[in-house]
Amino acid sequence: MTRMVNCVLLGVEAEGLDYPPYPGETGKKIFAQVSKQAWEQWLSHQTMLINEYRLTPIEPKAREFLEKEMDKFLFGEGSEKPDEFVPE
Repeated sequence: MTRMVNCVLLGVEAEGLDYPPYPGETGKKIFAQVSKQAWEQWLSHQTMLINEYRLTPIEPKAREFLEKEMDKFLFGEGSEKPDEFVPE
């Protein structure tokens, strides 16, 4: 049986993730409140941020930036695209 969640990002009941996608309390919060579809949207947005800002995710400052953007994207006011971003 599929696990359903009330997705905080989409505002609807949707299929939940199979496991916490992130460590610690943040991962538990995401697992409980974010749908698979919303998580996929974040992963696409994160990839765009990494590419546009030329981030190296293993660097502590880049990880900190991405964590803040993830929180804004999923639970806050949303994560903005860089001014220079032009979709393909």
